[in-house]
Amino acid sequence: MTAPVFGGPGRARAARPPHSRGLAARLRPVAVVVLVLLVMGVPLWLVVVTAGKSQAEALSPDLSLPSSWHLWENLTQVWEQGEVPKAFLGSVLVVAPSVALVLALGSMASWILARRASRLVAVLYALAISGIVLPPAVVTIVLLLRQLGLAGSLVGMVGVYVGIYLSTVIFFVTGFVRTVPLSLEEAARMDGAGPLRVFFSVILPLLRPVLATATILICLYVWNDVFYAFFVIGGRLDTLPLNLFQVANAGLYLSNWHLIFAYIILMSLPLLVVFAVAQRRIISGITGGAVK
Repeated sequence: MTAPVFGGPGRARAARPPHSRGLAARLRPVAVVVLVLLVMGVPLWLVVVTAGKSQAEALSPDLSLPSSWHLWENLTQVWEQGEVPKAFLGSVLVVAPSVALVLALGSMASWILARRASRLVAVLYALAISGIVLPPAVVTIVLLLRQLGLAGSLVGMVGVYVGIYLSTVIFFVTGFVRTVPLSLEEAARMDGAGPLRVFFSVILPLLRPVLATATILICLYVWNDVFYAFFVIGGRLDTLPLNLFQVANAGLYLSNWHLIFAYIILMSLPLLVVFAVAQRRIISGITGGAVK
């Protein structure tokens, strides 16, 4: 009969009651949900309840419910007096071409970087994604746009966003392309397809999940940007964040927190709709692209 062996890692695992491990596994999702509610739910609640209050109740924003809801009245007032339709059109004119160019150029560059294996390509890939961590030089960008005659123009603003966020698209899409079997491209080439036909007929349809993820990220960055819009456009084209900044400084929303938060709700609604529609593709794109 073999004597029992004491000590070692087996004893440490046996000393821990099984029910404690099960309890920890059950409590972990609850802790995650509570954390998400605190991080995201509390700010969202603050925005909604403040936007629904009167001017007097909203002087000191807090989490309390309004005595009577004025949400629709505040949204209507912001829509009429804050020039929201004009600013919304300006944001669309900036976001739509910026996202389209970033996705087109980034996906094509990612395909080449993922399918070529050499030291030069590795260096080019490192340079391409370095824009994620290296901050752009704002003064240099403004001076360069002035030299090119693009300062204060829509073309210059789109060019700035494309240059800034191209690294993000390359980072996401390159990892996803590497998971696509090379045999699909070889089969298309055997059928006589050229490089452009292979990309648009074989690769691009497979990139829909990761491109949906990149679209949401780029839209979120560009839609909410006021820093680069302020320095590059300089008030010559209204976007939603830039318009909010201008009307707040002009005194229209001074101390009117109920109107400011109502404006934030109107500004956030388009992104919330897009995110709700593309939620499944976003999750699959993150797990299938950047992680791999």
